[in-house]
Amino acid sequence: MRPLSIFTSIHSKYNNLTNTEKKVADYVLENAASVVYMSITDLADACNVGESSIFRFCKSLSYKGYQEFKIALAHSITVDNEIPQLTDQVLMDDSIDQVASKALSSNISALNETFNLLNIEKIDQAIDYLIGADRILFFGVGSSLITAMEAKVKFMRITNKAECTFDSHLQMMSAALMSERDVAVIISYSGSTKDNIEVAKKAKERGATVISITRFVKSPLTSYSDITLLCGANEGPLQGGSLSAKISQLYLLDVLYTEYFKRAKEQSIANKENTAAAVSEKLL
Repeated sequence: MRPLSIFTSIHSKYNNLTNTEKKVADYVLENAASVVYMSITDLADACNVGESSIFRFCKSLSYKGYQEFKIALAHSITVDNEIPQLTDQVLMDDSIDQVASKALSSNISALNETFNLLNIEKIDQAIDYLIGADRILFFGVGSSLITAMEAKVKFMRITNKAECTFDSHLQMMSAALMSERDVAVIISYSGSTKDNIEVAKKAKERGATVISITRFVKSPLTSYSDITLLCGANEGPLQGGSLSAKISQLYLLDVLYTEYFKRAKEQSIANKENTAAAVSEKLL
């Protein structure tokens, strides 16, 4: 049996909502397709209410929190034959050619939007911080941790300053040992992952510079960030770990890497040749 539509739930409980919650309900009913891609901070700003009001609205609809609410919303706006867990309106009866075309379109769109969101001033400032740092620590959770590891592997080819730790407890320990000469690069699509927020807060307490790579301008993570770099991929609550989000993050990291290489050219070339030679014997 299909779960009760979130729209039916909102209408049935509408009269019991507070005036503030009704503002949220009205916005959701009119903009459901866009709300599914919004952070809690974005929705609060759009409704001109506080984030706590959004949370209370979700609780009034019997959801544990905003993420569970968005999952229910994603299911409710799904049209027949559509797969909400996939991107770009992939349908069950799509051919392989159509799937390939939609996947390509989704990834190109993410890269184009990320490029349009580039803030050259912030990129320039971020590179200055990375060049001057004693250590560069990359952080992430879940699929963003894989991206953080990719960044560490890429940067360690040209500098010995790059670090990345898998375990969330070890990440907190690393953050607790940072100094004002260190830079934390925290990768999080939502900017709302508790582990990432705790790491950012601890790094700031230690005086380190925090650079966040995320989708949303306003989020709990960005409130602790010195520099926020935005990726342009849209990822619904059922599409966690989408490659379009990962590709947009990797694109930003590639821009940082390339510009870092240019500014530390002599050392980067020497380290690149040394690391390449070190693994050359592993190849046939």
